[in-house]
Amino acid sequence: MNDNAEHKADELKGKAKEAVGNATDNEQWQAEGKAEQSTSKIKQAGEKLKGAAKDVFDK
Repeated sequence: MNDNAEHKADELKGKAKEAVGNATDNEQWQAEGKAEQSTSKIKQAGEKLKGAAKDVFDK
């Protein structure tokens, strides 16, 4: 699996964990889910930046 797909899967896992936390009123799961989503989004942004830098230097 490529990095982008892996990061997106992590984001979805975080959303699911947050949703379960919301449904069960489990604050720890809510926080963990939000943290996983944030981490995943940062990783996705890094991948986009890496791709943009590659495009610039390949020209």
